[in-house]
Amino acid sequence: MTVKETSLKGCFIIEPNVIPDERGYFMESYNEKRFADITGQPVHFVQDNQSYSVRGVLRGLHYQTGEHAQAKLVRVIHGEVLDVAVDVRPGSPTFGQHVAVKLSAENHRQLFVPRGFAHGFLVFSETVVFFYKCDNYYNKESEGGIIYNDPSINIDWGMDSDDYIISSKDTVLPNLENARPVW
Repeated sequence: MTVKETSLKGCFIIEPNVIPDERGYFMESYNEKRFADITGQPVHFVQDNQSYSVRGVLRGLHYQTGEHAQAKLVRVIHGEVLDVAVDVRPGSPTFGQHVAVKLSAENHRQLFVPRGFAHGFLVFSETVVFFYKCDNYYNKESEGGIIYNDPSINIDWGMDSDDYIISSKDTVLPNLENARPVW
């Protein structure tokens, strides 16, 4: 596995070793000990989530706060997305900055999104199966979010906004200045 820390401390791009042969391929998508050794992040995942979406679906930017904050290891099983993590840790030198990474079934890339980050993705393929591991259980009362088009974050989603399909819940999220996440 190849691991590269992004410009945001604690946020990593992970490329598993893919072993192809005439039957297809094999890859170890996650190994807790190896992950901790390479990243220095001793994470124990307790919940797996999967979503199916069509082209243009934009989910996010979401986070969990307080004792229910979550780190996530995200990947695409089928299709392609632009995956985005935004540092929302108060006092962080990279507060309000983001990383954007293309994740696809073909490139097998994964993104580790640590606690204290908002997360979202935009679907580029006709359909996508998106999978992620969480190190804490979901808690509805602790969920928060930031509007996807906050000008202070300035995410280039790489697709015309007229093509976005966004839930009504995500269209009314506050901007970063008004979100005030609590860690």
